[in-house]
Order: sequence, then structure tokens, then C-alpha cells
Amino acid sequence: MTVNRAAQRGRTCPLCEAMCGLTLQVSGDRVLAIRGDPEDPFSRGYICPKAVGLIDVHHDPDRVAGPLRRRGGSWEPAGWDDAISETVSRLATIRRVHGDDAVAFYVGNPATHSYSAMLATLAFARALNSRNVFSTASVDYLPHMFAAYHTFGNRALLPVPDVDRTRFLLIIGANPVVSNGSVMSAPGMARRLKDLRSRGGRLVVVDPQRTRTADLADTHLPIRPGTDVLLLLALVHTIFEDELATPGRLAEFTDGIEQVRQAVEPFPAERAAPWTGIEAEDIRRLARQFAAAPSAACYGRLGVCTQPFGTLCCWLMTVLNVITGNLDRAGGAMFTTPAADLAGLAAMLRQAGTFGRYRSRVRGLPEFSGELPLACLAEEIDTSGAGQIRALVTLAGNPVLSAPNARALDAALPSLEFMVAIDFYLNETTRHADIVLPGTFALEHDHYDLLLNTLAVRNVARYSAPVLTPRRSGKEDWQILLDLATGIARRTGGLRARLHGMQAAFLRRLTPRRVIALAIRFGPHGAGLHPFRKGLSLRQLERAGQTIDLGPLQPGRLPRRLFTKGKTIQLAPAPMLADLKRADARFSQAPAAGELVLIGRRQLRDNNSWMHNAPRLMKGRDRCTLWMNPADAARLGLDDGQQVIIRSTTGTLQAPLQVTGQIRDGAVSFPHGYGHDRDGTRLTVASAHPGACVNDVTDHLLLDNLSATSALNGVPVTVETAS
Repeated sequence: MTVNRAAQRGRTCPLCEAMCGLTLQVSGDRVLAIRGDPEDPFSRGYICPKAVGLIDVHHDPDRVAGPLRRRGGSWEPAGWDDAISETVSRLATIRRVHGDDAVAFYVGNPATHSYSAMLATLAFARALNSRNVFSTASVDYLPHMFAAYHTFGNRALLPVPDVDRTRFLLIIGANPVVSNGSVMSAPGMARRLKDLRSRGGRLVVVDPQRTRTADLADTHLPIRPGTDVLLLLALVHTIFEDELATPGRLAEFTDGIEQVRQAVEPFPAERAAPWTGIEAEDIRRLARQFAAAPSAACYGRLGVCTQPFGTLCCWLMTVLNVITGNLDRAGGAMFTTPAADLAGLAAMLRQAGTFGRYRSRVRGLPEFSGELPLACLAEEIDTSGAGQIRALVTLAGNPVLSAPNARALDAALPSLEFMVAIDFYLNETTRHADIVLPGTFALEHDHYDLLLNTLAVRNVARYSAPVLTPRRSGKEDWQILLDLATGIARRTGGLRARLHGMQAAFLRRLTPRRVIALAIRFGPHGAGLHPFRKGLSLRQLERAGQTIDLGPLQPGRLPRRLFTKGKTIQLAPAPMLADLKRADARFSQAPAAGELVLIGRRQLRDNNSWMHNAPRLMKGRDRCTLWMNPADAARLGLDDGQQVIIRSTTGTLQAPLQVTGQIRDGAVSFPHGYGHDRDGTRLTVASAHPGACVNDVTDHLLLDNLSATSALNGVPVTVETAS
């Protein structure tokens, strides 16, 4: 849109999970300034530095302006019709010659922040009809979904802590002051946690690092990485042993409490103490305080997800909340009442969850909800035979930096017969593509938080209209995906292909906006089929132009909210009970002395790899450093600031050492998303601050055996002086 003077526009920030309200000063096609919206009832004026990075991304001269086609070793512009036609033709030919599974599809993290892209990916994946679908889930939040699917019957039914009312918050392996939540949308977490303590509540943080969240805690327990499962088992064991289990009304519709009691018998606090580095009495005290609190919630995130027992950890956090009566109660772990019910929509579309319907061709890793683990993508490209991946479609992602053993995937991509990237950057992954199809950026299309509103610590809703007219490609991701889906279906033939093509064409005509409008109308706050009943609507949200507060999270949503047979909480799923044997075997011996393990580190101005081309966010000192405890540095003869080599079984990386007491002994920490030193990218700012890729030393063979999530934390490494 073009205006003659600066105008103010409202918007939800689309960069992380916090859903902060923004006000933008816009003049013509330029964004002049971005500030937090003090009138937003959810974020109350809070924003983090990443929000200002929206300006840099929107105006980034490195953004791809239109479709690109590789010819020889160079890129040339292409028209949309030609680019789509060539893509469809190449993909259809590969499928016809080698079968449906020869084409793979990868979905990156930014797609989850776009309701329209989320809806279109379902239609595109169906049109491909390939088993080889991948996303960031298996290097991120899959254990949460796996536990929810087996316990509540729906992968999208994820409880979040009622942080604004709880009296005891236990945070394990998470840094929400920096992440603003993550599988818990909660802007301004520092304020919320200070409010918790000011009302007499307690905050306990379990983390190998002294994070900004830990700085606000009553108690910080610096656990040894990878042993969280033992801590959680010991907490549950203590509650049963001391007869503190009080599930209350939950007992009426919970199956398996007695099975859990028996299953945790081998895991008392005394067994956990030498492994976790936390004294047995401190573990018992924590369990008793949690059980005695007027309300309590246990919350964990990436630190507990991406480790060898991540799924057990996520399940045990639910067990802890259930047996203390803190699930589905005010101040406990609760379920939202979103305007558009994603869990209900997932069930209607038969996307509530599946597990193990098929397995990967090379290693036999299980699918979850139609996706295979990202850890097996490279080998599925490299290994010849029926079902070998010969073509790849990527959407808004950079797996060359985010996949474990990233160098292996980087080396595998050039062997593909064809690759197309739906992305507006030539990054470390998309540089391998044959065709690049750039979608619009967030400020150029509308926005509704379909996923994140289901994870909010308060029921809210907001629809954001486009702030600016697209000045570059003009097509949105959903339009590109559905163009490809309908084209592939037409060329493939067969009843199933025609049906999937019809579904994609129907969504193309209906548009994702109308789908969301229907979802809101028939959602918990809408009028449904009642023509005279007042209810929330998309039109009402659009007219409001700001966040509408729908009230605090409501207790008593269970059992009717459950999707299991019989509407019961399945507290003792067979896969979890069986996996306890693996934990028992793993921790049967005393821990080894002197071992170093690598963990990640969240930083406020980083948002994976794609925000590293924003000048405002890359200012200041080098943040891509290896943290090491002073005791470990002294033992290894290393000094602060020197260059060191980090070595694992899969590779090496070099980085400057930062000796700090903010991390416990035995652990070293490195941030995610760097490694911008590859040739062939167009990332001017990122290339000037390349850093090193932590996934050059993570191991694609090191997994959580239960869900096949990559174990990116707790990776054994050695550290030595760089020669």
C-alpha cells in the first residue's frame, strides 16, 4: 500500500512463539519503526530485539525477488508460469519413473508461523503421496507431541503451565525469559516470573547453565546433561513413596496410575543423585514442595526434548502434573480454549497422530504423524535402491544447518536429480536447488496464529491484515504449494492422484482465510450455526485490529477434551513403560569421570539461522562461542578467548572459547544456527558473521530410540587447543 505520510499499523510479531503485539510506522513501502503495543492485553507492550529485525528482513537486498532457475553454474530469472511448469514436470517425471517415495518434502520452522502455509502443506504432502516427509519436529518438539498423542489421544493437545496463577513452577531444560516460551506462548516472561515470586510463589529451574531464567529463580539446580529422566523418575518415585499422590478428580478418568507407581520403583532419589549431580535429599525436597504447593506446574523444553530420553521426560512431566492433581486446574498445567481449535481440526482431518505405520528404508526409523526423522534424510538420498530419494522440495528451511551431522546432508544434496526450494533466501540449503520459488514475507500477507494460540498461557485471538503490498515475488507460500499440488496431480493420473488434486484445487478456491473464518465461527467462542447468537468471527477480529482477550485458561476441560477411547488419560502407555528398561540399562553403572558433553544455548537475538542476515540483530560482540566451566578449562589447560577445536565422532568445528561460571563442569555449550561459511549463498550479513555450525559435530545416529528425535544435547565431545 502507498500512503503520503507515515501511518501506524498493528501487527502480531511472527518470529517466535510469543505473539507480541506490535505497532509499525509505515511510509509508502517502507517500515520506519517497530515498537511494542502497550494496548495489547497479552504482551502489554513487551517486545524482544528480534521484532525490530522485521525491518531488516523485509527490506533485505539479499531477498530473492522472483523465481530463479539454475542453468549450468549460474542463476537466471524465470517467470512464475515457467518455473511452476518446470517444477511440476520434473517432479512428475521422477515420480513416474521411480515411484512416489522418490520425491521428499521438508518443512522448516517458519512455516509453523503461517496458518496458510500450514494448511497448504497438508494438501501438498497428500498430493505427493510420499513416505519421505520431514520437518523440524524431530530435531525440536516431537517428544511433546509423541507424549500427547499416547496420553491424550491427540498430538496437538499440549498442556501449558498457567504461569500467571501458579504458586510453584518447575522449569527443566528451558529458558523462557529468552525464548518467550516455546511450546508455551508467553510474552514478557521475566515480568510473569517476577509476578509469580511477588505473590509468594516459588520458581525452581533445572538446567546445566545459569540462564537468565535461572537468575530469577528461588532455586537453580545445575543438572548433568542427559540425566533429566532420572530426576523426573526420582520425583515421581518420591511422591508415591511418601504417599503424596493426590490426583483428585483426575483419578476418575485416568488409567494407569498404579502401573506408573510400579514402573518407577527402581528409580529412587539415591540412584539419581550420582548421575544428576543433585543430592538425593534435594530431589526429595523438590518433590515434596511440588506436591504440597497450592498449585504447581512442571514445564520443560528443548533441553529435555533433544536428548536420548526426551520422550520419557515429556511423558514424566505429564505424570508429575497428573499424580499431584495439577493437570487441568487453575495454576497447574492447563489446556487452552483457542478461537480456532487446532486439536479438533487435526482430528477432523485425521491428523491427530499416528506412530510406526511405516519405517524409513535404510535404518528402519518409525514415522510419526506422516513424517520420518530428519536424522535419516541424508542416508535416504545416498543409499541406492527402490525408494531412494531422488528429488527434494524444501519449504522455508535450512536443514544443512539444522540437521544432525549436517555435513553429511550438505554432501548428499548435490546428488539429487532435482531440487526445488520455496524460500526467499539463497541459504546454505537452497543454494543446492535447481529452482527457487520465493514466497512473500510476513508483513506482506495476513497472519493468524493457528498453532500458537493453542499454546498460549491466556486465551487470546488476533487477525493481522497485510501491512505492505508485496514488493517482490507476489505469491504466498500457500499459493505456490497448491499450484504445485494441483499440477502434480494432473500429470500423475490415477483415482487417488485426482482426488488429492481436487482437494488442493478446492483449498485454492476456498482459500486458507475462509478455512480459518469457518474454524473460528465453529470454534469454542464462535456462533456456529446459530444465526442470531453473538460469537467471535474473523470479521470481528479484523475490525478490532488488535488482540482480543478471551480470558484466562479454564479448568475442568477434561475429560471431554480428550481424544482417547473412553475419554480417559492414558497415563501408562506401553511404549513409555517399555522404554524404561532402556533407561534402567543406561544408568546401571556409575557415571564416568572427566567426560565432556555438548549442549545448546538459546540467545535472545537469534532465531535459528534465517535471522542472521538482519544487521540490527548481528551487531555487537561475537555470540558464537563455546562456553566452558573454569574447572574444566583449567584441567584441559585452556584459556578464555583462545581458539579451540570441538571434536565428536562425526566431525569437528573451531570456535573461540568463553570460560564462564554460567555453566556447570562436565558440560560445554554452543549456540544453534551458525555456519554461514559455505560458498554459493547470498547472505551478505550472515557471511560476515559466519560462526560455526554446531550440527557439524552432532550425530545422526544418536537418537531418542522411542520417538527417533535427534539427541542434540548431551553429545560426547573433546575440546583441545586449535593449532
